[in-house]
This record gives sequence, structure tokens and C-alpha cells, in this order.
Amino acid sequence: MKLTTKGRYAVTAMLDLALHGDQGPVSLADISARQEISLSYLEQLFSRLRRQNLVVSIRGPGGGYRLSREAGQVFIAEVVDAVSESLDTTRCGNKGDCQKGEKCLTHHLWSDLSDQIHQFLSEISLGDLMKKHEIRQVADRQNRRQSDNGSETINTERLSDQAPA
Repeated sequence: MKLTTKGRYAVTAMLDLALHGDQGPVSLADISARQEISLSYLEQLFSRLRRQNLVVSIRGPGGGYRLSREAGQVFIAEVVDAVSESLDTTRCGNKGDCQKGEKCLTHHLWSDLSDQIHQFLSEISLGDLMKKHEIRQVADRQNRRQSDNGSETINTERLSDQAPA
């Protein structure tokens, strides 16, 4: 099975949104900074997530995104599916033409594995992930790093304002 960057980044961004959504709408720029995902890539992903009603966009000053429902009701498989990510473990894209136009000997094994992975991800919500101690630790580290970077920028700006003319 190969979960590509699109699915991985979508899940990461949605988890970031869930972790920070209690403070109001979350900007894609903030998610981009914390998760080191390109802003333009996030815009593409969130367009798809919005079309699937997983997020709601808030316009205007202080705008951004929020989850369309409680984090405990948003499941990882939904996020992956929303960005058209395949969790297929077969060589043939589950078409059944893996060996000279016919099913190979292990087609059903890999197809069943794909179904099991999808079922597994269908049972894990963003809320479940938010409760994990390890995830909270990483989020706290990212928040500290973002705060430190923000204060450096402010201090630099203050210094340039105070420089002799």
C-alpha cells in the first residue's frame, strides 16, 4: 500500500486544524508554517476538503477554516477519500487485470488488505488522535517553535524601528 503525499498532508493539516480550531478559524498560512507544507498545496487540498463538507471557510479579517463538525466525528478515511487518495494495495488498481488482463493469484489477498486498511482508518477520528499524548507533545513543540519564530520577527521589526536615522 502506498499512501502518497496528498493523503498524508491532508490528514496532517486536518489534525492541525482540529488541534487549533478551539481558538477560532485557523489560517492555512498558520498550518503551512507549523506543518511545513506549501501554502499553495494546502489551498488545493482544502478546496477538496471543503467540497466534501469536511471544513468550512470563514472569510474576512481573522478568517480561515474550521471543521464542519466535531473532531470526534471526522474520520481519517473520510479525509483520505476527500482528496481522492487511493488506499489500493493491488498492482492493478483493483481492476482485476493484473496478469495479462486477468486477476493474478494474489489479487483477492491485496484487495482484502486494501479493504482492511480503509476500515481501520474509518474507525479513527481526528478526536481520537487529539487525545494521544504523543500527538499533543508534537503539537506543543510546533506551537513553541511558531511562537519563538513570531517573537523573533517582532523583535527584529522593533530593532529596525529604533535604528538611528
